[in-house]
Amino acid sequence: MSQTKTLIATLKRQLRAQGKTYADVAIWLGLSEASVKRLFAEQHLTLERLECICDQLNLEFSELVQAMQEDEQRLQELSHAQEQSIVDDQELFLVAVCVINGYSFEDIYHQYQLSEAQCVQQLLALERLKLIDLLPGNRIRRRIAANFRWRPGGPIQRFFQQYIATEFFQSHFDNDNEKLVVLNGLLSQAGNVEWQQTIQRLAKEFHALCEREGGLPIRQRFGTTSVLAVRQWQYGLFQDYKRES
Repeated sequence: MSQTKTLIATLKRQLRAQGKTYADVAIWLGLSEASVKRLFAEQHLTLERLECICDQLNLEFSELVQAMQEDEQRLQELSHAQEQSIVDDQELFLVAVCVINGYSFEDIYHQYQLSEAQCVQQLLALERLKLIDLLPGNRIRRRIAANFRWRPGGPIQRFFQQYIATEFFQSHFDNDNEKLVVLNGLLSQAGNVEWQQTIQRLAKEFHALCEREGGLPIRQRFGTTSVLAVRQWQYGLFQDYKRES
């Protein structure tokens, strides 16, 4: 990724973190919202405009560059062996998921039956995996990138898939905080690719929303899981009716 692209991606994360939108930027720059979207998409922001946006965010330009450099060093993915070491230790797995979701030491300690020594032990293990820095006072600084993900087909993804199959769908999805939408239709290969891109954009919006609400007290937030998937697939019930090609 070029430095320009990385810098603008970092700026977008700073905007999201403060709950600002392209509409706000348009007002600051005296442009239309459509023009701002085009500037970000084409990465044609001048230094003067970048400094203007930083001023509105109470952010020095040098701080934006520093944030970009820190983002470049953040972890995007663990190795297969690292993921396996987390899956094999139930307490470590619990603490890892909490940390990735933005829990503080106090949040973990008060919400789960782990002693202070157990929490520290698992956080130190995550520090060795370079997922976090454990700071004085048991403060946690995450070292994961905004696009951090578990390895496709890796130990942790396989673990979650097992539980999604056995637990996640054991619900009527009729509560106010639940929703199940099943879509079925015919798409070309190009249409399938376009729909996958839409799903990816939704995933980015989900992570941006989590980041934006990260400053709220933990008691005001609750674990939320969304399953976004697409595949060429037909109900097994219909397989016996297929004609031989």
